[in-house]
Amino acid sequence: MRILHTSDWHLGRAFHRVNMLGAQTEFIGHLVRCVREREVDAVVVAGDVYDRAVPPLAAVELFDDALHRLAELGVPTVMISGNHDSARRLGVGAGLIGRAGIHLRTDASACGTPVVLADVHGDVAFYGLPYLEPALVKDEFGADKPSHEAVLAAAMDRVRADLATRAGSTRSVVLAHAFVTGGESSDSERDISVGGVASVPAGVFDGVDYVALGHLHGSQVVTGRVRYSGSPLAYSFSETAHRKSMWLVDLGADGSVEAERVDCPVPRPLARIRGELEDLLADPELARYEDAWVEATLTDPVRPADPMARLSERFPHTLALVFAPERSPEDPDVSYAGRLAGRDDRQIAEDFVAHVRGAGPDEREQAVLQDAFDAVRADEAVREGRR
Repeated sequence: MRILHTSDWHLGRAFHRVNMLGAQTEFIGHLVRCVREREVDAVVVAGDVYDRAVPPLAAVELFDDALHRLAELGVPTVMISGNHDSARRLGVGAGLIGRAGIHLRTDASACGTPVVLADVHGDVAFYGLPYLEPALVKDEFGADKPSHEAVLAAAMDRVRADLATRAGSTRSVVLAHAFVTGGESSDSERDISVGGVASVPAGVFDGVDYVALGHLHGSQVVTGRVRYSGSPLAYSFSETAHRKSMWLVDLGADGSVEAERVDCPVPRPLARIRGELEDLLADPELARYEDAWVEATLTDPVRPADPMARLSERFPHTLALVFAPERSPEDPDVSYAGRLAGRDDRQIAEDFVAHVRGAGPDEREQAVLQDAFDAVRADEAVREGRR
């Protein structure tokens, strides 16, 4: 069975101030052509179809168009909700849409009930594990604690239990939206850490033939059977080095996996340039970036006049400007943003405690801070789902 694995469309998202709807429309067209021309048997979309719980109308219309075009091809599609989606909204009409061969899996309680497709070698069971917010689903799964590993492990127990009732020749595919240990993150993914832990071990998914992952925006191989497709478009300059693609997976009669990367259209290349303003404007080596979307980091010791206007004369698609004079970390003029770079919310809070009282929080206080952050994030997930 030939499977096309994609994820993280983030319909409705912009790239800095650039509306990406046109590029997203081009991607959907590319996806449909690939399905037709490469004789794909099934499409899997591993979450984050939309960029937010209540997407703009144009994004909903594009999603509707994608569903119609895939249904017209007669190729079954299995989709799950991600942490950016509203599971309840995405799942509206799932029963009716399923009759057209578009299978939306957004209900955590149904993760052990597969979509069963068949080829000449027999059945392939597709299990959809939507994004599982630990605080919201731990009771559903009887998890001993609200952690990503606990709830995913419990969900996979249901998958393996169902698979055990099927013919031994049945092959299996799991769709999941999670941060698996060994994956490489980027700046454009929303933090999903609970208790300070965001990732789960790949061993959670043992016992199935292929795991189609979503959440991380870089295409990557965790193991031969566990892969991220990555997002089809770049959504931050941290993705400058990414090769945006989908996985074309051939699932053999014995459950063997052969995978090929299919490149996605690139609306405009990305570039990160760094240096003093006059050097950036004069360096002939930077000519190759004049048509790219550019993030420029200026290292001038004193902020130059009109830097964005001057940069835009040479690099008309400059979208981001960072001022980072080259100083030692001990320099009192190092920016607050620079001191916070790479630190998560809990670390920033702990630093604040250390700053105001002269000593950082002890283990008990660290646990209190972490519980507070987890509670806020869980509450935000509940409120977003009700909007």
